[in-house]
Amino acid sequence: MKYKRLTALLSASILLLSGCSGLPRERSQTYTDTLFDTVISVQIFDSVDEDVLKGCEKLCKKYDSMFSNKIEDSEISRINSAGGNPVEVSKETIKLIKKGIYYSEMSDGVFDITIAPVSNLWDFKAETPLVPSPEAIAEAVSHVNYENIIIRDNTVKLTDPHAGIDLGAIAKGYIADRIKDYLEEEGVRHAMINLGGNVLAMGSKLDGSDYNIGIQKPFDETGEPITSVKISDKSVVTSGIYQRYFKADGKIYHHILDPNTGYPCENNLYSVTILTDSSLTADALSTTCFLLGYDRGMKLINQLDNVDAVFITNDNQIHYSKNFQNNQ
Repeated sequence: MKYKRLTALLSASILLLSGCSGLPRERSQTYTDTLFDTVISVQIFDSVDEDVLKGCEKLCKKYDSMFSNKIEDSEISRINSAGGNPVEVSKETIKLIKKGIYYSEMSDGVFDITIAPVSNLWDFKAETPLVPSPEAIAEAVSHVNYENIIIRDNTVKLTDPHAGIDLGAIAKGYIADRIKDYLEEEGVRHAMINLGGNVLAMGSKLDGSDYNIGIQKPFDETGEPITSVKISDKSVVTSGIYQRYFKADGKIYHHILDPNTGYPCENNLYSVTILTDSSLTADALSTTCFLLGYDRGMKLINQLDNVDAVFITNDNQIHYSKNFQNNQ
């Protein structure tokens, strides 16, 4: 499938442009895996015990088993299949769901974590992906409403038994932040966490210079960057229509779904990249701003402190947020 090749190239270009070349190889240790429906890596540039990498693996697999709505016995799947009954879950799952509700409220439902009935209809992994029927989409959309989520103490329930939570737009950001917390506790000061394009840089490169992170040129199959950003101690997350898509009858259908229509979001954007301290914030805002569109998305970013953005419009023009400072 084309989307798999593009995603792999995106990840490769990020690692290539992150400035990792030139770092002492003997001091670099890397954990790689396929989780969260993508290829992930955690690269540590400080000297650490091998158990630290094993700790990263344990964390990643733990969160995948908690937050994925594709794993049958995950906490999210148990909520979705409970038929409207309350389900006891971990504090971390409740925390992440509350974050999802926050961004759903902030965007007036343009972003909505109860998108699962809709996202479950679109199979971008299929050998021959199909556009769902209008009837199926209309039915699914009728069950999308974050206000159906009720949290009491350590339980979560959906008042609509046909509703469902999908944390795909925020989970990787949360997990990256937790990996960072863990590595800091282990004394790590220099590392690159890459969860399928959700990039979080811990500190700077060993020589004190910034990492240089490439933003892929939309639909370029070589992974060529259209621009790059320099970061230290920040996260960079991109949401783009070229990361996972298929074509049918000459039309592109991508994975950023509009909760109000059930179809891929249609506007003049190719991608939105967010730079900020928290990977969760960057993850949520990249999707939210894409769904809001260029004008409203840029307006939102320009009202926020310590958040920068790069918008790529469908004419391949690059637009930077008001306070963006990046010495290239």
